[in-house]
Amino acid sequence: MKGVVLAGGLGTRLFPLTKVTNKHLLPIYNKPMIYYPIEKLVEAGITDILLVTGGNSAGEFLRLMGNGKEFGLKHINYTYQEGEGGIAEALGLAEHFAGGDLITVILGDNIIEGNIHKAVEDFKRQKVGAKIFLKEVSDPERFGVAVLDGDKVIRIDEKPKKPATNYAVIGIYMYDGEVFDIVRTLKPSDRGELEITDVNNAYIERGTMTYEIIDGWWTDAGTFASLLRANTLVARRHGIE
Repeated sequence: MKGVVLAGGLGTRLFPLTKVTNKHLLPIYNKPMIYYPIEKLVEAGITDILLVTGGNSAGEFLRLMGNGKEFGLKHINYTYQEGEGGIAEALGLAEHFAGGDLITVILGDNIIEGNIHKAVEDFKRQKVGAKIFLKEVSDPERFGVAVLDGDKVIRIDEKPKKPATNYAVIGIYMYDGEVFDIVRTLKPSDRGELEITDVNNAYIERGTMTYEIIDGWWTDAGTFASLLRANTLVARRHGIE
């Protein structure tokens, strides 16, 4: 199993903070945001990791993390995303790195309380298809929303005005090597991007998608409100109120 952390984009929802640095380098309590997804991969036993970034601050990741010694790693791989092509396009840049292996993909602004070790082991046994992670939220219209039927995902609706459920698809995904073939079939959405929801729905149509509802809290950190929430949740974990 290999790990891919997606940390590109311009972070326009966090202007003017992101005029001078990449969103994923902003602090969450006592660490840069990008540390949290990398730590989750390492906790799960994934030590072969690729960071996909872009923009004018890409070199700052290398200066900050080097070869990953701080995470107990011997090496971190880096690649560069030109422009704003969306999450699925950024994922496509990991094809050579993945080399046909199973991968765990984490968006660089996603922070969770628990760990994903069990899910990683479950997916290794699954071997094919994909796995997504869900969390009940109060504002599902902000996210991709999963519609479930027992232990199956029927579909994922992207930012629906009237969500069918409260289960948000959070920014952690597991895929087999077929994911890159799927990415090549995608067409840009109305936003001009290749959407990760289209990737996940392709696996649902194949009948090879599984899901897991995460324990503990989860938040993204891509808006001022969620950035504040992330800082507050992590600070509380450290006993700071």
